[in-house]
Amino acid sequence: MPAAKAFPHLVSLQKIGLLSRDDAGCFGGGPLGQALGLIAMQRVSPTRDAEAEIVALAGATDMSVAAATLGPLGPTVIRLEESARPQHVSLQVGTVMSLVNTAIGRIFAAGMSDDVLADLLADEPVRLAGNAAAPADDAFRARLATIRADELDFAFDAPVPGIGTVAAPVFDHTGSIRLVIAIIGSSRGFPRGPDSDLAQALLAATRRLSWRFGWIGR
Repeated sequence: MPAAKAFPHLVSLQKIGLLSRDDAGCFGGGPLGQALGLIAMQRVSPTRDAEAEIVALAGATDMSVAAATLGPLGPTVIRLEESARPQHVSLQVGTVMSLVNTAIGRIFAAGMSDDVLADLLADEPVRLAGNAAAPADDAFRARLATIRADELDFAFDAPVPGIGTVAAPVFDHTGSIRLVIAIIGSSRGFPRGPDSDLAQALLAATRRLSWRFGWIGR
């Protein structure tokens, strides 16, 4: 749209408070726009808003889909949409996942500061697939760096033999990880790599949710 045609529309939006204009003539958010944005953010509920994406992913992939949040003991499963196909997975709502040995946990670990991660690693033995031995520092840090770059992590046949998992983060407006969503199925024939259709479908869902929660990307 030509600037001359757009300008009257911007002025109209300024008059009702959706936009404001500074001394240099540049338009920005107005008081009404800011108020509407704050109201929208207050109404956001990650667990509620993620429900439709979780159900849709499970239906599209014919696999189980789990969502986890960071609880007092670590990454905790809060939603599980189970596949109609039998899967021998020791996973249920309330399960606390290892930060080192599960894809869900490593996604959370990748978003933590070093001091927070160190404190949480002290409680690894109480988590699913957790153990008392500290992870090999260099290898673990390299894995977390890859996760941050890809926004994805995979697990195959570990911690559960025969099970494959791909997990991805959901960010909020501060860039913090609010949820991790994971697709879980048989490791036999499980699509691998960040460019696979399965991984891209998961990323599309988590990025839609992140956008809804106010994340604008890096």
